[in-house]
Amino acid sequence: MRLTYTSDVWWKNAVVYCLDVETYADGNGDGIGDFAGLTQHVDHLDRLGVTCIWLMPFFPTPDRDDGYDITDFYSVDPKLGTLGEFVEFVRTANDRGIRVIADLVVNHTSDEHPWFKEARSSRDSPMRDWYIWSDTPEPDDPKSVVFPDKEDSLWQYDEGSGQYYYHRFYRFQPDLNVANPEVRDEIARILGFWMQLGMSGFRVDAVPFLVEDVSKDEPAGEKKDAQAAGKAGKNKGRDGGGHKLPEVHDFLRDLRAFMNRRDGTAMLLGEVNLPYPDLMKYFGENLGDEVTMCFDFIGMQRMYLAMARGDAAPLAEALRERPVPPRDSHWATFVRNHDELTLDKLTDDERQEVFDSFGPDKDMQLYGRGLRRRLPPMVDGDPRRMKMVYSLLFSLPGTPVLFYGEEIGMGENLKAEGRQAVRTPMQWTPHRNGGFSTAEPSTFPNPVVEGEFGPEHVNVSAQRRDPDSLLMWITTLVERYRECPELAWGEYKVLDTGESRVLAHRADIEGETVVALHNFADEKVSFELTLDGLDDGKVLTDLLVDGTVELSKTGVARFDLEPYGCRWLRASTPELAPS
Repeated sequence: MRLTYTSDVWWKNAVVYCLDVETYADGNGDGIGDFAGLTQHVDHLDRLGVTCIWLMPFFPTPDRDDGYDITDFYSVDPKLGTLGEFVEFVRTANDRGIRVIADLVVNHTSDEHPWFKEARSSRDSPMRDWYIWSDTPEPDDPKSVVFPDKEDSLWQYDEGSGQYYYHRFYRFQPDLNVANPEVRDEIARILGFWMQLGMSGFRVDAVPFLVEDVSKDEPAGEKKDAQAAGKAGKNKGRDGGGHKLPEVHDFLRDLRAFMNRRDGTAMLLGEVNLPYPDLMKYFGENLGDEVTMCFDFIGMQRMYLAMARGDAAPLAEALRERPVPPRDSHWATFVRNHDELTLDKLTDDERQEVFDSFGPDKDMQLYGRGLRRRLPPMVDGDPRRMKMVYSLLFSLPGTPVLFYGEEIGMGENLKAEGRQAVRTPMQWTPHRNGGFSTAEPSTFPNPVVEGEFGPEHVNVSAQRRDPDSLLMWITTLVERYRECPELAWGEYKVLDTGESRVLAHRADIEGETVVALHNFADEKVSFELTLDGLDDGKVLTDLLVDGTVELSKTGVARFDLEPYGCRWLRASTPELAPS
């Protein structure tokens, strides 16, 4: 291909791989994954074609929320290794052309963090204003409680100081007061510290909750939009220092500008689960000076609805609705993430359709809004459906994000609590403990998957030798995706096939075209497709299997897709037969 681009926007055609260090590979035999073990497996990620590793929290923690309750933002949890081992991992990844990003969890700290211990020691503490306090618990909107199975309020009484502190998530995670300039300066220092050690960016946790209005003079249920509000109240410790409330977009622009001064290629990946019109504001409107990429939660949820119905229409509708982000910004697409598979943007009836198809048991559901399952068990291990879904992931406009174990079709373990069901040890071999650790399983952070999706049946070593395995399929998809700049950079359009069971889309850039077709139905589908601007001077060359499709003089091609079939085709000039 003649298309060339600079590395300044490397995220545009990256392959991101999210992993939890403590469940990936145990290098010292104590039952907990660590940076030494992860470093030993970087070559697996290199062979897969990963270009960016996203690390879930690895900081010191009491581990009451899988590492998201942090006690020190400037160090590595001793269970996972040392700063030296972290740097060695980053160097090893960089040597193979793989960048590293990490979770930026600055909404809150652990209640065991030294900052909070100092803040709660006295109402006159110099760090009191680093958190949000109130003399009385303010009215709660039950819908605002993120974890309704564990919490029933956003306020927790602190007996030592006689006030309530605010927590958007768990009560042991007091929210930081971003209205305080000292807090914002500290957050910048945290970013700068890890960038100095080799980080190429950060995934920003729960972006809309970074800055919130918790003023008690508002009626319950009438909170101001998070975009235009700041964490503040009326008493000392909240805005008693006279702080001007930050606007979340100003805060994000400041963070992005700070990062750009340190490294112009650094990026912010935002977790923004909002309708498209609201979400677009977090890119920085048309300037693209806030979050670099945003996850497409709407598209992901509509994909599962489409799968449940065997009809591509819900996803096609979402993709037609999805706005184009600013020039150097991008969408991040995914099949599942590290949390519950949220379905909160579907209607109640639509959500029930997905539950009925993929998680009918209450134990498979979480918070009444999502699933705590991985894709393979949801589709009963059907390789056709799995391969179709991942073909879709890598062909959609946006940067594909994989959650560890997806490349081999790992399942979940519903014996683990809540979201931990999908955060089970990585399965490397068919041997004891799946090759994750030599220790006793009782020492593991989470139990190993059991049954037909356990390591004796699903593992890296066996699939590496099987050309028909999911691992080798995804490796091929990564290769083709990286070979197709049209998919990452091109103008995108959903095509009308006259057949709602099929999603057809094309990507065009600088006269080059790639067309992708995906059949959501469990039956063969035949249809015709008109490709404007193409004619019989071109053929469609299949990029996944050997073969071509002829175009008529008017750019019409006929296709037959097998049940759950998928094809990627590039418009090209026919090769001349040898004379």
